[in-house]
Amino acid sequence: MYLGIDQHARQLTISLRDENGDVIQARQVSTQPEKVQAFFTALTRDCAARGESFIAVVEVCGFNDWLLKMLQDYRCHRVILIQPEERKKQKTDRRDASSLSELLWLNRARFVAGKPVRGLRQVEIGSTSDQEDRRLTTLRQEASQARTQIINKIKHLLRRHNLQWSLPTKTFPTREALAWLTQLSLPTIDRLEMDYLIVDLEQAQQRILDLERVIRERCGQNKQAHLLCSMPGISYFTATSLVCRVGRVERFPRACSLANYWGLTPGLRFRSAMTPCG
Repeated sequence: MYLGIDQHARQLTISLRDENGDVIQARQVSTQPEKVQAFFTALTRDCAARGESFIAVVEVCGFNDWLLKMLQDYRCHRVILIQPEERKKQKTDRRDASSLSELLWLNRARFVAGKPVRGLRQVEIGSTSDQEDRRLTTLRQEASQARTQIINKIKHLLRRHNLQWSLPTKTFPTREALAWLTQLSLPTIDRLEMDYLIVDLEQAQQRILDLERVIRERCGQNKQAHLLCSMPGISYFTATSLVCRVGRVERFPRACSLANYWGLTPGLRFRSAMTPCG
């Protein structure tokens, strides 16, 4: 059977088709754990009674994790994660779910065989370890961005009083510069803001150190990431970020396919000789 799921935070809209392509069930299921588990339990029981299995297609969103895991727990034969199409003028949850199940049924042979479907962007579902590393490296990137924002606020506060020339070191932040900022004489409100910024900066730096320690430990446990670290200029963070996002390198048939994946391959458009310039 072929299950199309339109996922939202509070409910799932499903469309279930049989081998003939007929819709045998179209409904909405609450995402409350007991209700969604009851639905998949009944679906699994029906599949067992028919001597069949089911495959499911879901559009990628920011909270697919629990649903993808549940589909695997209920022995879904194959889970297909795709990029959503451009927003339609007449868009409803039921239409979306029906379109997904129809798309799944029409291309069932290629999906089951693990082959690509032209015009459809499938998303590789990473392993649990890769998903954790993706989140970990994202946290590291966000922490670095937060630290940069705090540093910019401190510099802006100094510029308001033309005190940036008095920094004891050229680079910032350093221990000497932070000690100077702590003792710097400022108006009452500016002094209060500076104290808050210094505390935030220290917390951001500690957060980065903690994340880097975890990244270094996980990188040492990953053979591919550890191999990348042997290259000059590749840090634990860079190696872990690359490996967890590439995933199974076997899914790229050629070296240029990996370059296309990163968007590094330039496009070419040839202008006809008869096309006027300007």
